[in-house]
Amino acid sequence: MIPFSILDLSPITEGSDAAQSFRNSLSLAQHGERLGYQRYWLAEHHGMPGIASAATAVLLAYVGAGTSTIRIGAGGVMLPNHSPLVIAEQFGTLESLYPGRIDLGLGRAPGSDQRTARALRRNLESDADQFPQDVVELMDFMSKAPQQPVRAVPGAGLEVPVWILGSSTFGAQLAAHLGLPYAFASHFAPQQLMQAIQIYRETFKPSAQLQKPHVMLGFNVFVADTDEEAEFRATSWQQAFVNLRSGRPGRLPPPVEGYRQKVGPAENALLDSVLSCSAVGSPARVREGVQAFIERTGADELMITSQVFDHAARLRSYELLAGLRSQG
Repeated sequence: MIPFSILDLSPITEGSDAAQSFRNSLSLAQHGERLGYQRYWLAEHHGMPGIASAATAVLLAYVGAGTSTIRIGAGGVMLPNHSPLVIAEQFGTLESLYPGRIDLGLGRAPGSDQRTARALRRNLESDADQFPQDVVELMDFMSKAPQQPVRAVPGAGLEVPVWILGSSTFGAQLAAHLGLPYAFASHFAPQQLMQAIQIYRETFKPSAQLQKPHVMLGFNVFVADTDEEAEFRATSWQQAFVNLRSGRPGRLPPPVEGYRQKVGPAENALLDSVLSCSAVGSPARVREGVQAFIERTGADELMITSQVFDHAARLRSYELLAGLRSQG
């Protein structure tokens, strides 16, 4: 079976705080390293009560110090929030600390609402339309022969591998044009998945970093010893997703019995859409769901997210999934 990786939002659960989320994130990364996961990524979000990974590079430094072999990175840095030079310096620092282990995934969404975006940048002059130019500038800062008079120190010459993230065809076109690996956010926005994959593969141009297309797809997995337990655990993420899309973001809530029966048609339709890129159940059911998704998409790698309220149950979900992969 293809490689599996871990996407962590460092969730803040109800009744807990960010400090505990960080300890849990390190625990998950160490767990993934022992289980043979390919990479561990953190996502940048701001102003979200239930997500603690806002200072992504800082948290990656903490995770890197507690691990030794697993690749760590951003999935991703929302580049419109930052100057390319700052990100080159941050990830140049990480690459200097943990050489050969750092990935830099780049997205063009703000990862926040407009008020938060304004607070991050102080103004809105840098926008998503500048994203392709910012990516090229950032890559130049980290290249062996930068063309700009300003140097990223550290950063210059380190050539940290860059990924393009996306949930539409725009990112697919950019990744193909630049010859970069492409990560699609199918775990929360699957609508344009197949179209984006097709565009990326058909228009890909080889580069110094990558000779052939490489597609990594986000995929939600909730696996437990029984179907019933897995379905119960998955309700925390379902509640959080509905709350977010309804304009009521909050901390990750505890699971509840029969959640789908308690919400209306609009909420269930929303969940049906995102669950098209998910597998929930016992190991046998999840294995079938994962294999079907890989066959349908031809993914080269899966980025697994599992927003489970109970940390021990979350670790167990990743453990059971790793066991399925080892079976081939």
